Order: sequence, then C-alpha cells, then structure tokens
Amino acid sequence: MTFKTLIAATALSALATTGFAESQSKTGNPMVGGAEMFADKNIIENALNSADHTTLVAAVKAAGLVETLQGKGPFTVFAPTNDAFAKLKPGTVEALLEPAAKDQLTQILTCHVVGADAMAMAIKGMIDDDGGSHVVPTLGGCKLDATYDGDKIMLTDEQGRVINVTIADVEQSNGVIHVVDRVILPAS
Repeated sequence: MTFKTLIAATALSALATTGFAESQSKTGNPMVGGAEMFADKNIIENALNSADHTTLVAAVKAAGLVETLQGKGPFTVFAPTNDAFAKLKPGTVEALLEPAAKDQLTQILTCHVVGADAMAMAIKGMIDDDGGSHVVPTLGGCKLDATYDGDKIMLTDEQGRVINVTIADVEQSNGVIHVVDRVILPAS
C-alpha cells in the first residue's frame, strides 16, 4: 500500500465515521432533524426537538392530540417531515391548520398512528408472515399496506400513494417513531 493510498483510505474512513456519528445519537437512537432522540422521552418531547418536524408538531397541536401522544401508549407513529407536508397541494397545510378543519386534520394525523410498539424488524416479520405485504390498521381507521425491499419499508395509503420510511426505529418512552417522506392520506 502506498502512502497516498493509506492517506486516502484514512480520509474515507474518517468521512464514513463522521457520517455515522451524525446519524446516530449518543444513546444509540437515530438522530432526527439534527437532534438527539431520547428513548426515555415521549413522542411529543422528542418531536419538539426535531427541526424536520415543526409542521407535524403544529398540526398535532391544532388537532388537540398533544396529550394523547404524550400518553402511555404504546404508539407507533409514522412521522412525516416538513418536506413531506410541502409535497401536498399548495395551501393544504394552511387550510388543515384552521379550526374548521380540526376533524379532517385529526383523521389524517391519526392515520399515521398505530396502537402498538412496532419496530422495523417486527413489521418485516408481519410482512413475511403474510406473504409479502401486511395490512396495518391505524387509529384513524386507515388501512396501510406495508411492504419492504431490503432494509427499506414502504407503506401504501388508501389513495394508492407510496410512503417510504426514511429513518426507522426511533425508540420513545411510549412507543416508536418511523420518519416518513410523505403524508399518509385516508381514502377520499
């Protein structure tokens, strides 16, 4: 091995290690929105710290679901990022945050919540047990179709839209968060 090759290998190793450190917190939980997620804090306490979930937090407050998601659980929350909300038609988020839309907003948000603590490996196991896809009933009455490809879990909502889990297994004191790249919508 030449000196240049050794330097290049060391630099690549340092970059890889730095990238891993940025995505893992000191507690072993994945980092979300640039913040550590603590397994001894509840879903709301951790979500408040994520710069990627300010829209979700505002929506949860507008729907009056803060107390519920601070409750005992267990809950699995498929947490859409700010970018996921931005993919909705222009004006949709603002309209949903209006008091008159509280019922609609509540249904949409509860379609992101399952009344169980479902880690990624458990979800994959259910998918395997069901022959390649598993129906996931949510607290909002939605039925999501869960599949996976390698390590990537996908959910298909009732409108046929595919939602990807981008960060899995963020442990909470009252369940688990899986970060997703789209807002889950109920059937029209």
